[in-house]
Amino acid sequence: MKKLVFAAVAAVLLSSTAYADTIKVGVIGPFALQGKNFKAGIDAYMAVNGNTVGSDTVEIVYRDVPQADPAQSKALAQELIVKEKVQYLAGFYFTPDAMAVTPILKQGNVPMVIMNAATSAIVTKSPLVVRTSFTTWQTSTPIAKVAFDAGVKKVISVVSDYGPGIDAENAFKAGFEKAGGQVVEAIRMPLATNDFSPIMQRIRDSGAEGVFAFLPSGPTTLGFVKAYNDNGLKTAGIKFFAPGDLTQESDLPALGDAALGIQTTFHYAVSHDSPENKAFVEAATKAIGNKAELSFPSVSAYDGMYVIYKMIEATGGKQDAEKAVDAVKGLAWTSPRGPVSIDPESRHITQNIYLREVTKADDGTYINKEVQTFEKQGDPGLAAVK
Repeated sequence: MKKLVFAAVAAVLLSSTAYADTIKVGVIGPFALQGKNFKAGIDAYMAVNGNTVGSDTVEIVYRDVPQADPAQSKALAQELIVKEKVQYLAGFYFTPDAMAVTPILKQGNVPMVIMNAATSAIVTKSPLVVRTSFTTWQTSTPIAKVAFDAGVKKVISVVSDYGPGIDAENAFKAGFEKAGGQVVEAIRMPLATNDFSPIMQRIRDSGAEGVFAFLPSGPTTLGFVKAYNDNGLKTAGIKFFAPGDLTQESDLPALGDAALGIQTTFHYAVSHDSPENKAFVEAATKAIGNKAELSFPSVSAYDGMYVIYKMIEATGGKQDAEKAVDAVKGLAWTSPRGPVSIDPESRHITQNIYLREVTKADDGTYINKEVQTFEKQGDPGLAAVK
């Protein structure tokens, strides 16, 4: 009898260890600053919550896409699925890269968690896509009301000519005209534009009282804001409005006083005042090594890992993309950015959008200070792509 009991216990132990596995998450994105923010958010989440879900160990496999390259992204995703046997794909800084990968998700039986790419249409391309970042429509729509409420009735729109820029242009125009304002001209610039003086002259000549701008965060943004100041638009009283990509925290030291007073709407500021965010910033700063480099993709990556851990939990570690995605539809939690949830229909994140103003903190550093909250914002852009 004792032998039978021992054999039964041994069988249970063997079966439990047999099911313990390593679950791989493939993260595709740039190794430069934005990719460092992906990694900082992921590392912070795993530092706080451990690297196991049940008896399974979670392992992150990174692949670098330095700039938008849909063909390379698709090839890397296929390699991760076939060779590395990843059960989840995540990351995706650039919209074209995310779009290129959506057709292979079903065949690979792998969900995709978008940690940045901000074009509304991505979630419509596959039922296996979940977004924990934001969309340009979501962050650009509230700033239209802010501009109109500030007494600005005529605006010129200036955006970079690619998916998110066109989304930003359309979102602002829809919101501003609905409020009663007029977009007097809409300029789309090639992504490679670095001489903004002719653009500034067109802004002056347009008779607009304000400019709405969207450019990808980084060097182009720095050049645009510098040109806005150097060409006298700020002193001429032409007000500046934008979504928060334009004043990401890692760019603020370089923008300096030129950015003071710029108002943006966005889903996250590193300065967000909550206990959850203070704990997150501490963990993410340790991960990235320099708080000045911490920026918005980090919080989307942190929340992306929360969603992936919930998926692993729901599937018992087994590879079942549909079940994994179904498990997080309607999921709600308190993020470092505030209360968030995954919309059960669109699989897009519902979240607060904050009006922020660039100011100096007590220690002399530049911050995006939150001054107003637009609660529980979904994605207005989904209606535009249906």
